[in-house]
Amino acid sequence: MTHLSDRINKISESQTIAMARKSRELKAEGIDIISLSLGEPDFSTPDVIKEVAKKAIDDNFSYYTHVSGYLELREAICKKFKRDNGLDFSPEEIVVSTGAKQSIANAVLCIVNPGDEVIIPAPFWVSYLEILKLAEGIPVIVDTTIQSDFKISPKQLEKVITSKTRLIMLSTPCNPTGSVYNKEELKALAQVIINYPDLYIISDEIYEHINFIGGHQSFAQFDFIKERVITINGVSKGFAMTGWRGGIMAAPNWIARACDKIQGQFTSATSSITQKAMHKAMDLDFDTYIKPMRDAFLKRRDLVLGLMSEIPGLKTNVPQGAFYVYPEVSYYFGKKYKDYVILNATDLTLYLLEEGHLALVPGAAFGEDCYIRFSYATNEENLIEALKRMKDALSKLQ
Repeated sequence: MTHLSDRINKISESQTIAMARKSRELKAEGIDIISLSLGEPDFSTPDVIKEVAKKAIDDNFSYYTHVSGYLELREAICKKFKRDNGLDFSPEEIVVSTGAKQSIANAVLCIVNPGDEVIIPAPFWVSYLEILKLAEGIPVIVDTTIQSDFKISPKQLEKVITSKTRLIMLSTPCNPTGSVYNKEELKALAQVIINYPDLYIISDEIYEHINFIGGHQSFAQFDFIKERVITINGVSKGFAMTGWRGGIMAAPNWIARACDKIQGQFTSATSSITQKAMHKAMDLDFDTYIKPMRDAFLKRRDLVLGLMSEIPGLKTNVPQGAFYVYPEVSYYFGKKYKDYVILNATDLTLYLLEEGHLALVPGAAFGEDCYIRFSYATNEENLIEALKRMKDALSKLQ
């Protein structure tokens, strides 16, 4: 008889990972599946980064480092924050981890007590809610809409803050919507938060470099709120390094030390070779190494939006960052084809997988089951074929 903890039974499997697994299973059966379920750039890690990692192996840089990352790497991260974001951090305020997901988990587990309330604007990245469950915090979900570009307003934020509110978690650019907060919008939220001394912010900025509207805006840029901002970043998205597992957290020293403490008991430092690769990434010229990928994603976004506009019933915003389109699909609820009855976006994604051989992620994973997430982190040929399959499958629903 199996006996699992209540803790593990309370959390759900990542639906993005689950959909990727289903896609692999169908592919193993010989079915031609186009999988657009994972948030993973289809570009290769820049060669200059790989060369540094190879040299690190040859130089036997293969021993334990400081839990938060070796000092020179944290110094390079501080220089990156100053150069790109105008933010001043010391190496003692930086914690390098095995990916932004661990950085977020470290922070939540260090900040949130059982019963503390955590505000999460929806749609939200899939793991926010599950990490919060592990900390036994209480989620306060604030719904946003296409009309608001999926952004929470200061008025919405003010309305849900209570004496138990400990944290707000959001991403910009946002996964899954691609929405990007501008400086004025962030400042307006910060001006609400400053009135509540026990309220902290996790600002997930992992998609910083995949931004179509110019310079990225960091939450920590406002001096009056900086000491309560936990900035999350990493190398997976902007440098096409998902498998390297390199995350970054920048936070006030007392939070960083707490996260160093908890990470020391879970994983210790991330791979020493990954750290050397990250060190090189911090110094890369944006125009040479990152802009071409960013521009390719912008071209793909426009391609996808153009083809989606030809499909009846899909409503979208115009994503200004990341590499997702997040259409509202309630037009198809109540429609049928063969034995399929579509009641929500989860039904629709299952239908698209089995009938259209197209793997997407339902909005239920992100807080609202009337949307689907369409990742355009693949080549244009795949995207054209994916939208054709989607259009053909949806046209059968009556």
